[in-house]
Amino acid sequence: MTEPSAMPTTPIPAVHELRLVMTVQDFEAAVALWRDRLGLPQSADFSGPQGRVVLLEAGRATLELVDADQAAYIDDVEVGRRVAPALRVALGVADAADAAGTLEAAGAAVVAPPTRTPWGSLNARLDTPDAVHLTVFSDEA
Repeated sequence: MTEPSAMPTTPIPAVHELRLVMTVQDFEAAVALWRDRLGLPQSADFSGPQGRVVLLEAGRATLELVDADQAAYIDDVEVGRRVAPALRVALGVADAADAAGTLEAAGAAVVAPPTRTPWGSLNARLDTPDAVHLTVFSDEA
């Protein structure tokens, strides 16, 4: 691992997009869940003879880096036990309870129902049919 003092002082050009790529077993069901049920707008379709791919817009993306202790704390608050793998998708939505119900109706398994967190949001945990561990959260005023 590179020591901070040894890192280059000139940053690389700014990242303009964070894209999470999910390989899914049932393409139609995944599109139905993410685009049609959750409402992520489709911005492109690059499908061809080699396979199918669509890009869905998810608003503003952030990369949230947490250490193992913080990840355990978040799991404890939201679920009551350690459950998340190294990669967890979190989506900010208008109503976490409604989004969780919509996702459950579309085939996602509820890991933990909507839970009020110490950081002022309502968070629900689900596992999608393609084994993506998902948090939907809404900020509470």
